[in-house]
This record gives sequence, structure tokens and C-alpha cells, in this order.
Amino acid sequence: MARTGSPEDNFRDQERLAIMKFLMVYGTTEGQTQKIARFVADRLQRQGHEVQLVNAVEVAPEVDPSDFDVVIAAASVHAGRYQSAIIHFVKDHLAALGTRPNSFLSVSLAAAGHDKDDVEGLEKCVADFIHETGWTPNTIHHVAGAFRYTSYDFLKRWAMKYIAYRKGGPTDTSRDYELTDWDDLTRFVDSFLEDSASARPRSV
Repeated sequence: MARTGSPEDNFRDQERLAIMKFLMVYGTTEGQTQKIARFVADRLQRQGHEVQLVNAVEVAPEVDPSDFDVVIAAASVHAGRYQSAIIHFVKDHLAALGTRPNSFLSVSLAAAGHDKDDVEGLEKCVADFIHETGWTPNTIHHVAGAFRYTSYDFLKRWAMKYIAYRKGGPTDTSRDYELTDWDDLTRFVDSFLEDSASARPRSV
């Protein structure tokens, strides 16, 4: 079917469809954030974009956000803090993050519920992260994590079961429970991709 619209409109459409280079850097403790980061990377790659997926703990010195069009960072909340590797990465590359579209995926169990105290606690975690790193992400998206009972040691399994019990969550410690809403994450990725394409500097 023939393309319609003015040459200017067609040029803008081509720019929006241009391949972009994404850096997907993540911090993970029990593996769910890694799974989430890989899901995001796969979604972007299926739409034709280039993605480098890196664990912040293992990131090589040559990985520089300045070499990418868009940067997404993901980290999970544990004891009120995100992984130190992500904090260090953001602080080391703060200038580059501020000059290109970026997003922060905050992974937590609190994101799965609507408890007022949990929401306020999560907001404080994000505020502390922003204060500590100096980075105010273009977008922040909260993603529910998982109860990984089978990988916890005895004390953590007991503590997490107690937390789940108090919040009305799953308490059968013989299995794991994934709370991540993959459909919601897909919608976010697609929306962020569209916004990033629109915000991308045009070639001259």
C-alpha cells in the first residue's frame, strides 16, 4: 500500500522506526530482576532494536552509556535499599544518563499490593536512591518481584513467610511465587519505546 502524508510526516515516521541502541543494566539478588531485565531486552530486540544486557556487578569498564541511544536501569529493593552495584554505576555515569532517554525499573514485593505503608516505604526508597545517586530518571516504573522461598535460607524463609502472612500473601514455603505482571511490563516497554523514539535527537 502506498505511503500517504507529506514528506515531512514520512521522514518523521522513518525516524521513529529507526533502530536504537539500548543499554539494559540491572542489579539482582535472587534472580527475579535479572529475569525482568532479560524480558525487557527480548521485547526490544523483537522490535528490531539493539540491546546490550549487563549485570551491574559484572559490568566491564568499556560499557559506557554514552555509546547508547537509550539507557534502562533495573534494581530490586532489599532492606530498604537497591543493589550497591547499580548505585555505583549510576553515580559513575550520571552525566551520560542525563543526555539521553532513560528509565528506572524498581522491583519490589510492595509493588504487587496497595498497602499505604508499603507504598510510602517504596516512595522513600526511590527518593533515597535519587538523593544518593543524583539521578532523576525520565520515567520510573514499579514492577512486582517474587517470593523465592526455595532459594532462601531458613531465617530469611521464616521472615519472608511472616511478611507474606501479615500482608495476605502466599505462605506455602515449598514453592516460589512470581508476582510480576508481565502484561503491564510489556505495555510500559512499548510506551517507553515510543517516547524514546520521539525524544531521540534528529539527524541533521
